[in-house]
This record gives sequence, structure tokens and C-alpha cells, in this order.
Amino acid sequence: MSAGADTHSIVRPAPPDRFDRRLLAPMMLGSILNPINTAIIAVALTPIGLALGAPASDTVWLVSSLYLATAIGQPLVGRLVDVFGVKTLFLIGGALVAVAGGIGLVAPDIWWLVAARVILGIGTCAGYPAAMHLIRSEARRTGMASPAGVLTTLAVTTQTIAVIGPTLGGLLIAGWGWRATFAVNLPLGIACVVLGWVFMPRTTGLEPAREDRPRIDWIGIALFAAAMLALLVYLQNISLALLWLLGIAVAAGAAFVWRELRTTSEPFIDVRVLAGNLPLLVTYIRSTLTAVVAYSFVYGFTQWLEDGRGLDATAAGLVLLPVFAAGIGMSIAFGRRPEVRWKLLLGSAAQVVAGALLLFMTDDAAIWFIVIAMLVLGIPQGLNNLAIQNSLYFQADPARIASSAGLLRTFMYLGAIIASVVYGAFYGERATTAGLHELGWFIVGVAVAFLLITILDRSLSRIGRQLPADVAAAEQRIETAMGHSEPA
Repeated sequence: MSAGADTHSIVRPAPPDRFDRRLLAPMMLGSILNPINTAIIAVALTPIGLALGAPASDTVWLVSSLYLATAIGQPLVGRLVDVFGVKTLFLIGGALVAVAGGIGLVAPDIWWLVAARVILGIGTCAGYPAAMHLIRSEARRTGMASPAGVLTTLAVTTQTIAVIGPTLGGLLIAGWGWRATFAVNLPLGIACVVLGWVFMPRTTGLEPAREDRPRIDWIGIALFAAAMLALLVYLQNISLALLWLLGIAVAAGAAFVWRELRTTSEPFIDVRVLAGNLPLLVTYIRSTLTAVVAYSFVYGFTQWLEDGRGLDATAAGLVLLPVFAAGIGMSIAFGRRPEVRWKLLLGSAAQVVAGALLLFMTDDAAIWFIVIAMLVLGIPQGLNNLAIQNSLYFQADPARIASSAGLLRTFMYLGAIIASVVYGAFYGERATTAGLHELGWFIVGVAVAFLLITILDRSLSRIGRQLPADVAAAEQRIETAMGHSEPA
């Protein structure tokens, strides 16, 4: 079976030499569900706590619950996409997003909202892995050596939503109250179901034939989930009394690695291949560091804008818009160039500058100075995420592109949780300017580590310079290994 052999049942066949642009709408919509719900909650925590009488120790679970669900669910759903195809998983995900939106609309207390966020996290897990699977399958079908334009569109879409999420949240709260930040998922989820049903193919040619499908490694999945759950909960509540959670994480992680190395069936995460793919491992680490910086700003800096600088939720959201403008500008300007090394070098240098600018913030900092800091932050938002996504595309096994993309999101959420722990420790009860300065020094340190890793990673220079003949030969080897090779 060749990629794209199963054409869409409702629309005409895709053009043989161009990316099927009818896939763009469901791909982009599915991919934004997770970042929009990650970012939109940033300005809703205080109104929710006041309305439901919930302390900050409870409302923080509105953030943590989605992190936990997606960090565990992304590689799992990605693996299911690799094995069973995109359509079914995408439709289920869209339906769960709509259900979560409905629950949030009528939830009577904070814990119903937490349950809605868990469902929401699981529902949003299909979008990004499905998009990466489709990009890989379309590249294989059309013979594109580097679908840089489509990857850029995906990166621009997700980073746009991540940045404007707090602004959108502020506007929704101002117009319709905090429940609107949940209710927005009703039309988004329904739209995903409709677009996925109409445009997504049942099979793409990357997934194994029905008779060759591997057994799902449920034991490996359970051990991975236990390790991640224990680790992430501990990071959210670091204390000596909870060291036993860290012990569970280490034990479950060790058992997971032991299981994956010795399983006779298809492993959930192929540890041997992953351990032998050092560039991909470094890309995951780079994703974690990028998320630490980005979420320190999205949550930590936004909280200071409200507590320290005295802006309301709507104004704090609007101040972040320059990040969106600069990030989109950088992605559009340089996205079609597949090379990644210089993008990461420039992005990491901008992260250092952005962190340093926090050291000069004061309680009465001028808005123009804050805007400059946001413009600088937009440079790595545009370049780093784009380069990391392109790196993954070239470094991951095509047969596991969806699960590799899901694992990338897991590392990203690990970084987000680290950021929340750090800025919470620096701030204490309130987001003070002194705490912001400490956060700035931390960001500078992370950004310098990112820069050093990038300078030392020589494999980055090869990405984007692979010749079409090399790509074709690699694809032929993959097809042969999958057992459905076609003659040239």
C-alpha cells in the first residue's frame, strides 16, 4: 500500500504532486486545541477561585491536571495513531474536547472543572501527533524532500495560539465570564469532528497493514504512565514528605526501561532506538528548556503583570501580543528555510536577552519597556519552536513519527511544570518584583545552557541539507522494512 492510497471518501482524490491542502484545516485546528487550553487558563485562575471560593492550592490543579493528562497521553495517543491511523483517534479526541467544554459550562465546583480539564487534556492529545503523521505521509506520497512550508504553517499556528491564549482568555472573561474559557471548546471540538470526518483519510500508508499490526504494549504504557504521574505530581508539590513519590517515579521508570528492552512484542517506546538516536534525545532536552523559558514568561511574567505591575487580566493579556507579532514575523520570514542550526543559535541568544531584561523591571516599569521585552521574547518563540519541530521531523523514525511527536509534547510539558515550580518558589504568596528578578536570573541560566547545547550539537548542521536522492533512498529502506515496498 502506498501513502495516500486510501483517498478521502467524500472529496475528490488529492493531487499527486502537491500537499493535500484540504488536510490543513483539521490539522491546524487539532493542533491548536492543546496550546490554547494551556495558555487561556493563565488569566482565568483568579476569577475562578473567587467565583467558586477555591484557594490557590486548589485552582493550581486546573493547570496541573491538563499537564498530567497530556504529558502521559500524547505519546500514547501518538502510538495509537502510528498503528491505527489518524481518523478514528482524531474524531474521538474532538468529541472529548466538546464534552469537556460542556462540563466546564455547568460545573458546580472546582473539582468538576479539574475533571473537565483532564478530559480536555486527553482529547487534545490526538491533534499534534495526527498532524505530524499526515505531514510525513503526504511528503512520502508527493516525494517532497522537506515539507518546510507545511511545517512552518503548523508551527506558526500553534505558537500563535499559545501566545494569544492569555489575551483571548482576558477578552472572553471580560465579555462572558470565566466559564467562556471552557465553553469555547464546544464549537472547537464539534468543528474538529466535522472536519476530521470530511477530510481525514482512513489510512495513509504509514500505518502497518491490519494483519501486521503490533500488539499494543499496555504493560509498558502503564509503567510509563506511573513514572510520569509520580514525577510530575512530585514536581508540582516538592517536599521531603513526598519523596516517596520520587522513589515511585524512579522505580517505575527503571521497570519501564527494563520492560521495553526485553519485550518480545512491539515496545511502546523503542528504548534501544531512542538511546541510539542522540540527536533526537538532545532535541527533546532542547524542547524542555524552551518550554521552561516560554512558560516562565506566559505564567510567571503574566502573574507579575497583574500582582506586581497592577494590570488587570485583559491588559496583561494584551501586553503579550508583541510576542505573537514578533514570533509570527520570524516564522514567516525564515520558516521555508529547512536549516535549523542558525535559527536555534539566534533564538537561544534572544532568550538570554529576554531573561536579562527582566532584571530591569520595576513596579512602575513603562509599558514601552515591557513591550520591548515581549518583542525580544518573540524571536525564540518564532525560531526555536519551528527549528525543534523541523529537527524532530528529520530525526524521528517515520514509522513512529506520531508517537515521537507526542513524546516531544511530553518533554515540553515537563518543562512547563518545571517553570511553574520555579516561579512559584520565587514568588511565594505574591508575584513581587524581587521574585521576578530571581526568575530572570533563572531564565538567563536556562537560556545559556540551551545556547551551549546548540553550539556543541554538530548534527544540526546536516538538517535541511539532505539531498533529495538521500531522502528517496531512506524512504525506500523504510518501505522495505515495513513490508509494502513498491517498485521505483
